[in-house]
Amino acid sequence: MSTIEVTSPFDGSVVGEVPFSTVEEVQAAIDLASDTFLDHENHMPKYKRVEILEKVAEIMSSQVDELTKLCASEGGKPWVDSQVEVHRAINGVKLAIEAMGSQEGKEIAMGHTSSSANRMAYTFKEPIGVVAAISAFNHPFNLAVHQVIPALAVGCPVVIKPATQTPMSAIKLVEILEEAGLPKGWAQAVVCDRTGGELLATSEKVDFLTFIGSGAVGWYLNSKVSNGTRVALEHGGVAPVIVEADADIDDLIPSIGKGGFYHAGQVCVSVQRIYVHESIVDEVASRLSDYASKLVVGDQLDPKTEVGPLINHNETNRVEEWVNEAVTKGGKILTGGKRITDSTFEPTVILNPSDDALVSTKEVFGPVVCIYSYSDIEQAFDRANGLEVSFQAAVFTKNIDTALRAVKRLNGTAVMVNDHTAFRVDWMPFGGAKASGLGLGGIHHSMEEMTNEKMMVIKSPVL
Repeated sequence: MSTIEVTSPFDGSVVGEVPFSTVEEVQAAIDLASDTFLDHENHMPKYKRVEILEKVAEIMSSQVDELTKLCASEGGKPWVDSQVEVHRAINGVKLAIEAMGSQEGKEIAMGHTSSSANRMAYTFKEPIGVVAAISAFNHPFNLAVHQVIPALAVGCPVVIKPATQTPMSAIKLVEILEEAGLPKGWAQAVVCDRTGGELLATSEKVDFLTFIGSGAVGWYLNSKVSNGTRVALEHGGVAPVIVEADADIDDLIPSIGKGGFYHAGQVCVSVQRIYVHESIVDEVASRLSDYASKLVVGDQLDPKTEVGPLINHNETNRVEEWVNEAVTKGGKILTGGKRITDSTFEPTVILNPSDDALVSTKEVFGPVVCIYSYSDIEQAFDRANGLEVSFQAAVFTKNIDTALRAVKRLNGTAVMVNDHTAFRVDWMPFGGAKASGLGLGGIHHSMEEMTNEKMMVIKSPVL
């Protein structure tokens, strides 16, 4: 087996080396997962899965600093935010344990017709089968937890393909699982090329595909999966925020600032398009620009850093090109607008770029937010809803009627009131609609997706 080096997005220094699987080795991993699932005599009972996951949470809790350094080093997320990611991952394991106790079926009514007389029926949950997980770079440890742990909790073997930029976190998770007592075959990590990834996603031995990443790749794989494979896709959005004239500006500036510049904007629900009522647009623009200009950009391992690097130099180049194009289409740079180094870009605020600019129509996935003025909130709703993507949205207002109106009018699977679009806790449903994804994630929801409901009907003459 060959290996690849993993490098820091900030300075290109080598932070690790991992095995790189061939197509044949990916197939072997799929075969092992399938054989493990079909080996009914050695299935893990639920109590054993609980014991293992409890041990996993214990091990992770004892290694918070080590795991934080691992996530930050390979992913570029600042130390303080990477530490939050690790704590979220630990909580995700605990949520899965809790959810195992609430997975249950129900009685199906019988006897109210002559054809159903003398029968009783109950439903229960069974694991769907082998889970293939393809993950993204931006939350390397927590995403692995969200894809791997729910599968194991319900009794599904899982093979995860992490992003090649950030593979060490997923590999570490599998190592922790094995240290906690998970038998071989139940969780495997394969680092491979796109051919290997497509094989994993489309194998007839795979029963569930969970994909987090590019919409183009996700929808392509969705079209290629084997018959009967259930699919969950999580792509990106171009998250809209409506700011009404009565909004609390003191409250919204740090909220929107965090939502827009967290992890250098490399989050699928980052604040990107902010529609501000014309009566306060100048104040909001000025204060948000001041907030952005004071953010500390630099090495993700420096505890003082608030905005780290983009994942690679090509992304820095792309963000720069998009910002320059926004200026040619009428946008005014209020702060930022330039690269700092090959890997870092200034937190940038753009005022009134045209609605057809790339920063207005595509997911920037960089530290760039755009402000647009409006006079009529219905116009703001229409502009916010004008794209094929639909994920999380937000509205800032003190008026409950306006808030409820926005919740109804804004496209999205979740609308935040007086909070930024990137808000998330891991027990809530989370996922995109339209071009932004398929199905809902979150620990509990993923566990439901990874199970089948089976019904038992009992007939007896004495009922």
